[in-house]
Amino acid sequence: MSDPLRTDTIPTAPEAPALSVAGLRATAALITARIRGGDLGAVPVILGLVVIWTVFQILNPAFLSAENLSNLTMQCAAIGTIALGVVLVLLVGEIDLSVGSISGLAAAVLAVSFVQLGWNLVFAIVAAVAAGCLAGLLYGFLYTRFGLPSFVITLAGLLGFLGVQLWVLGDTGTVSLGFDSWLVRFAQQMYLPPWASYIVVVASVGAYAWSRVRRAQRRTAANLVSQGYAEIAVRSGALLVFLLVAAWYLGLYRGVGLMFLFFIGLVVAMNAVLTRTRWGRAVYAVGGSVEAARRAGIRVDRIYLSVFALCATLAAIGGILAAARLGSASQASGTGDTNLNAIAAAVIGGASLFGGRGTAFSALLGIVVIQSISSGLTLLSLDASVQFMITGVVLVLAVIVDSLSRRTRAATGLA
Repeated sequence: MSDPLRTDTIPTAPEAPALSVAGLRATAALITARIRGGDLGAVPVILGLVVIWTVFQILNPAFLSAENLSNLTMQCAAIGTIALGVVLVLLVGEIDLSVGSISGLAAAVLAVSFVQLGWNLVFAIVAAVAAGCLAGLLYGFLYTRFGLPSFVITLAGLLGFLGVQLWVLGDTGTVSLGFDSWLVRFAQQMYLPPWASYIVVVASVGAYAWSRVRRAQRRTAANLVSQGYAEIAVRSGALLVFLLVAAWYLGLYRGVGLMFLFFIGLVVAMNAVLTRTRWGRAVYAVGGSVEAARRAGIRVDRIYLSVFALCATLAAIGGILAAARLGSASQASGTGDTNLNAIAAAVIGGASLFGGRGTAFSALLGIVVIQSISSGLTLLSLDASVQFMITGVVLVLAVIVDSLSRRTRAATGLA
C-alpha cells in the first residue's frame, strides 16, 4: 500500500534515519520543510474535516454516532468511485463533465439487461461497465484524433448519454433490481464482523509498513534519498491506531460495510498503479508538461486515451454501486448533483485543476468531506440549498489552497 499523505517532491534524507529521538526530530523537521515549501499534501483537507466534524458534533451529538458514521461511509462509495475517475482526468489537466450521465447509463444497462432481459447478473454488470468504457474510449478518440477540448466533448457526452439512458429505460422509467439479488444485499446489508475488520486492518498496515521499508532500503542501496525509518514507524503506528479505533467504533453499530471496503480497495489499487507503474509515472508527466513528456518518449495520445477510458469505466462502476444502494435504476440515476459532487470531491480532496498533482486518495478524502456536510445538514434538518452553498464555499477554498500552494512552490523553485 502507498501512503495517502506523503509526497516525494522534497527529499527526506540521504539515508533512512534510524528509529530514535534524533530520527523523530529529523522527520518532524522534514515534514515542516515540506509544508513551508508549499507541499501541503492532505493537511488542509484533514484539518477541514476535523473542523466540519467538530462543528456538526457540537450542533447535533448524533453526528459522530456509530450509526451515522457507518451510514456515511456507505454513502461515500458510489460517488467516491466516480470521483476516483475524475482524479485521473484532472491529473492530465483535463476534465470530464459527463461522469454523472455515464453512471446513469450504466445503471440503466444493468437494470434492463438483468431484470427485463433476464441476463445473468454478472453478465449484466460486465455489459454496464463495458458501456462506460466504450464511452471513455470515444472521448479519448475524439480528443486525440481531432483535438477537441475535453470540456466540449464531455459536455456533449453529458447530454448525449443522458438521452441514451432514457432510451434504454424506455417507458418504464424505473426498474427495480429486487432486494433479494446479491448485488443489492452487497450494497445495503453486507458488513464485516469485528474480528474480520481487525484482521483486515492489521494486514493492511503491515503491508503498508513493509512496502515503505523495502522502498527505503532500495533507495538507500542506490544512494538515493529515502523515507526515514522513524517516519515510517510513526506513520504506520498512527495509521494502525486510527484504523483499529475506527473499526471498533463502526462495529458498535453494524461494522465496516463491504461496499465501502470495495471502494477503499479501488482507491488503494489505483494509488499503487499511479505510483508504482510506468503508466502512472507517465500520467503525472503528461499532467506536468505535455511537451516534456512527449520529448521523453511517452506516447501522450495513449495516455489520454487510457485516462478517459478509465474515468468513464469508474463512473460506470459508481453508477452500478449507486443503483445497488437504491435497489433500482431510474431516469434520475446519475442526474442531480452527481456530476457536481464527483468533480468537487476530486478537487476538494487535493487533485489540482492545473494537472500533475493529486493522488487516488484525493477521491476518498474529498467525498468524505462532501458526505460529512450532507449528513450533518440532514441531521440539522436544513434545506438542501444550504448544502450546495457550503459545498461551493469549500470547493472555492480548496482551489485557493491549491493555487497558493503552486505559487509557493514556484517561488521556492520546487514547482
